[in-house]
Amino acid sequence: MKKIEAVIKPFKLDEVREALSEVGITGLTVTEVKGFGRQKGHTELYRGAEYVVDFLPKIKVEVIVPESIVDSAIEAIIKSARTGKIGDGKIFVSTVEQVIRIRTGETGEEAV
Repeated sequence: MKKIEAVIKPFKLDEVREALSEVGITGLTVTEVKGFGRQKGHTELYRGAEYVVDFLPKIKVEVIVPESIVDSAIEAIIKSARTGKIGDGKIFVSTVEQVIRIRTGETGEEAV
């Protein structure tokens, strides 16, 4: 099993969720996060004073998937989250050693 973490623009969340659902992913975790990459933030004007916004709002989507659908899940995220502009985000893939469903005690892929 693999854990896919995608950091995306907030307004792309619904599109990403729908794309993952079409691939067969039934559950995901979403977290509101802040950060920056090459964008390095931006400046804003507030009541006549200019200030720098270092950390931009982002959404982190986490899913655990069987290895058989990792590539299709990644493609779904890329196609639905891409705007073509700086700040589209990143995808991280890591190995998951074990999953346990607390309610039933199921383990492995049955617990996902």
